[in-house]
Amino acid sequence: MPVDDVTVRRPTLTQVAALAGVSLKTASRALNQEPNVAPSTGRRVRDAADLLGYRLNGIARELRRGATSALVGLVSGDLTNPFYSAVASGIERELRQHGLLLITANNDEDAMLERSLVDAFLERRVRALLVIPSADDHEYLAIEGNRGVPFVFLDRPPDGLSADAVLIDNAGGARSAGEHLLGAGHRRIALVSDLVRMAPQRARIDGFVGAMRAAGNDAWEPFLRTGVHDVRQAERTVRDLLALDQPPTAVFTTNNRLTTGALRAMRELADPPALIGFDDFDLADVLGTTVVAHDMTALGREAARLAYERISGHSGPARTIVISTSIIARGSGERPPR
Repeated sequence: MPVDDVTVRRPTLTQVAALAGVSLKTASRALNQEPNVAPSTGRRVRDAADLLGYRLNGIARELRRGATSALVGLVSGDLTNPFYSAVASGIERELRQHGLLLITANNDEDAMLERSLVDAFLERRVRALLVIPSADDHEYLAIEGNRGVPFVFLDRPPDGLSADAVLIDNAGGARSAGEHLLGAGHRRIALVSDLVRMAPQRARIDGFVGAMRAAGNDAWEPFLRTGVHDVRQAERTVRDLLALDQPPTAVFTTNNRLTTGALRAMRELADPPALIGFDDFDLADVLGTTVVAHDMTALGREAARLAYERISGHSGPARTIVISTSIIARGSGERPPR
């Protein structure tokens, strides 16, 4: 028979009970480790389950008991991005200590997809939901919050909803980058940012602009580029900037993808402009790239801690934790003006 015609069926509890020679009720009690099951009977049932490849449906079992699941949901951006994967790692490690499991979904920076993912997680009775949001309005979540589902927002604050949040000092970090480049003597400084509808990007732009205004420098303004969302677009944008008759002598990029694109645009230049990127990334130390660094794992860990405290009964007002930033000088941001 062709493989496509074969239907592979999961083993059932009835089959386990038959193989172990016990009743269905006894098999269920043995696998759920309930009392009053003889040790020899329990071993026989477990051996039968292992032989058949039977596994308990943990979620269904908990829901039958009237409880929620042991799952915590995370709606985030693309986990192939080191930022999101590091955040998820911090969340997962913290939750594991409390017997909770993390499940993740990628919102692709799409507000409608984000909402459908949130609905899907809530249908599965997650204990809490952590969101790195793409949507601008989260008021619709207030109903679920009132039903006892804790929400924690990461990297971007909630809008239209009072909820715990763990944020990065985006404005402060970007201001430090601007001041760092000004201190090296630069005035024609390009700012290459991601989508301005995202709160962290707006904060980073504001912080950088604040540094420029405080120094009385407006020579950067012709070099502002926004809406640059991926590596290839960043590479093209920086190449175009450097091809100008009066190119910038320094570039500040507002996330790790854009920094990667800038590095590609500069890789063949004998005398590249100064460069500072927001977010540290793998090999930045090897490449000598100066960055605005922050602890991405701590961002996730703190969010998971807040979620667990809510699960455990904390009912105080919404809390906000801000993760600090620092400049790591590795050479690229210390180049003098050409």
